Amino acid sequence: MSKKNYQILSPDGFTIEREPHFYTSKKKALKAFSEWKSRYEQQGYYSSSKFGRIHLLDLQDFCQFINF
Repeated sequence: MSKKNYQILSPDGFTIEREPHFYTSKKKALKAFSEWKSRYEQQGYYSSSKFGRIHLLDLQDFCQFINF
C-alpha cells in the first residue's frame, strides 16, 4: 500500500507554499491550508486574478487538493 501525498493549489493554480511542497496526509494539508488562509484574514478575502475577490469562507472550494 503506497502513501498518498497531497499538494494544494491556490485558486490561481499556484502552490500555497513558496516552494512546491507535498503533505503526507490530508490532515497536514488542511492544517497548512488553514495557516495560509489566515494570512488573508485582515483584508477579509483572497484576491484572485481569475475569480476576483473570494470570501475566506469559500476559499477552500476554489483551491485544488491534489493527491498522488
